[in-house]
Amino acid sequence: MINKINIRSKDAVNSANIELLQDTITRFQRIFNGTGYGFWEWDLSSQHIDWSGGFWERMGYTEEDDKDISDATKVWSYMHEDDRALTLDAARHHFRTDEPFEITYRIRTKKGEYVWTHVRANSIRDENGRVVFMSGINFDVTALKEAEEALRESEARQERIIQSTNDGIWEWYARGGFHFSSRCWELIGYDAKDDEITVGEDKLQVWRKHIHPQDLPKFDIALAEHLAGRSPFDLEYRLIGKNKDIHWVRARGRASFGSDGKPIRMSGSNMDMTRIKRAEERVMLAKEAAEKANQAKSEFLSSMSHELRTPLNAILGYTQLFEYDLNLSQQQLTNVREIRKAGDHLLQLINDVLDLAKIESGKMTVSLEPVLVARIIAEAFTLVHPQSNAKQISLSAAMNDCEKLYVTADNVRLKQALINLLSNAVKYNNPGGEVEVHLQLIANNKLRITVRDNGKGIPANRQAEVFQPFNRLNAEFSNIEGSGVGLVITKQLVEMMNGQLDFHSTESVGTEFWIDLPLASEWNEVPHSTMKSADFQLTNLAFQENKKILYIEDNPTNIRLLEQFFAQHHNIVLDIAEEPFLGIYKARVTPPDLIILDINLPGMDGFEVLEVLKNDPTTKNIPVIGLSANAMPYDVERGIKCGFDEYLTKPVDINHLIKTLNKFLCT
Repeated sequence: MINKINIRSKDAVNSANIELLQDTITRFQRIFNGTGYGFWEWDLSSQHIDWSGGFWERMGYTEEDDKDISDATKVWSYMHEDDRALTLDAARHHFRTDEPFEITYRIRTKKGEYVWTHVRANSIRDENGRVVFMSGINFDVTALKEAEEALRESEARQERIIQSTNDGIWEWYARGGFHFSSRCWELIGYDAKDDEITVGEDKLQVWRKHIHPQDLPKFDIALAEHLAGRSPFDLEYRLIGKNKDIHWVRARGRASFGSDGKPIRMSGSNMDMTRIKRAEERVMLAKEAAEKANQAKSEFLSSMSHELRTPLNAILGYTQLFEYDLNLSQQQLTNVREIRKAGDHLLQLINDVLDLAKIESGKMTVSLEPVLVARIIAEAFTLVHPQSNAKQISLSAAMNDCEKLYVTADNVRLKQALINLLSNAVKYNNPGGEVEVHLQLIANNKLRITVRDNGKGIPANRQAEVFQPFNRLNAEFSNIEGSGVGLVITKQLVEMMNGQLDFHSTESVGTEFWIDLPLASEWNEVPHSTMKSADFQLTNLAFQENKKILYIEDNPTNIRLLEQFFAQHHNIVLDIAEEPFLGIYKARVTPPDLIILDINLPGMDGFEVLEVLKNDPTTKNIPVIGLSANAMPYDVERGIKCGFDEYLTKPVDINHLIKTLNKFLCT
């Protein structure tokens, strides 16, 4: 909010005083802006109000709100409606009588709450006595109002509370003496008859001896600050008890001051905080243990992902090689593609395990892109068919001229959500039943994907429980398998994609679940991530020149896979280095056109090898492609940040690899 100070003067300001005047303006702006008060001037001719001091910023308003706040005809709307009439009457009275304007009213914050503000103002009038400018100050008195209300409420019950409280009460007198209630001493293990608290006169010194040495300085500082009138006395500190055990207390007090400003007495209480502090310590220990367990789980999932992706690299890699074998019959090619689809599904299961962990930790992310809904339905049907066939349930899709429409979604998450709805429609259907997916354009440029079944339906009195986690609506007493979290996860996934999930069900008739998603604004090009084995298309090298590629990898299976792939391309020479030092040596002696580098290598990892290559003038300009089973999102992000020109994950997608080679080797 831009603060202004309007300088109006009938006398001309000579040039020698301009710099001094500007310094004065700047100094006043600094003073006003640092107070948090609302300094204002109202020009009645233009109905414009200039504000300074940060009053509105403290209530959450920004420069976007300046227009209304600076308009005298609109600023009244920020005032509590019960206070407007009284405030307007006070303003009119000021205009008529020229008496100072002073009133307290409530004003609305950006969050919609109300605070109390006190206003003091006066006016400048023209030669006819009419007000032309009105200037004043607003300051927040909410705390004062709340304190007044609290005081009124507390006066009626103060004595009752003191009698029933378990806190220790103490009072200090300037003329001499310090009184502790017996409860103060009981908090640290003493009995009322113990000599230490009954013998002697200076109980304050006895008490100070029990304050923990590390907390005594802050106790003295807090007390001195309060007695100087600079801060309230509200302090948590430790005491060493009679049995040398540690006790926590929260001491709160208030001093009374004489007309000379010096304290004459101070009264307060000690609250036993020991149990709370020990509970906090247990919570912190539990939090640390949970964080360690979560870290261990993350490390386990990362390791599991790596270990499972490594053999899948061979399974999916070799099946992709068959796609390039022109000697296979159509039946053999179909069989190979079925193997690849099963491998893709297994890979998706691995990813799903990682996704569940992300949902639990609140770290699930989605990658929104144009997604062809018809393809998602086809892939979901392929995976649900075995389940539906077992119950002789038919699957069908009514596209309604929507087969070419794309929605903005995450390809994997949308398929996961649809598979879950289809699986539920099959599981809770009757043998021989029907399940239909229905597409429909709806308002607000959205596409509705409906999964309809003619199964048992959901009782009306249980429908409010559908999205409750682990609630299977009594299905746990049947032979239908499930965990009761599928719909919860599905709803979260859909909402993360800016969609809505809802349902309608009639008992003994059937159930409809639908997903509403926004249509994609552009869908001319299908992103690579949506290309799966069901629509595999061969990609060819786009260059004819002879190229040399160095592959640094220690896994024999992975080496054989790329050797067989590159053997089909006579213009590419593949050189293998099975350990990192040999790879660095070969890259320096006979620099290749491109390097494919694994991450998990003996002696040095791929990141260390990359650093050596990028710092060597001989090899720093050679494109380096990371290829690793470390496929967690942070692995990919780290790879790109560390300088890999591309980071591919295993199982390797041959099409993606060829596109990457074309990207870096086409001249």
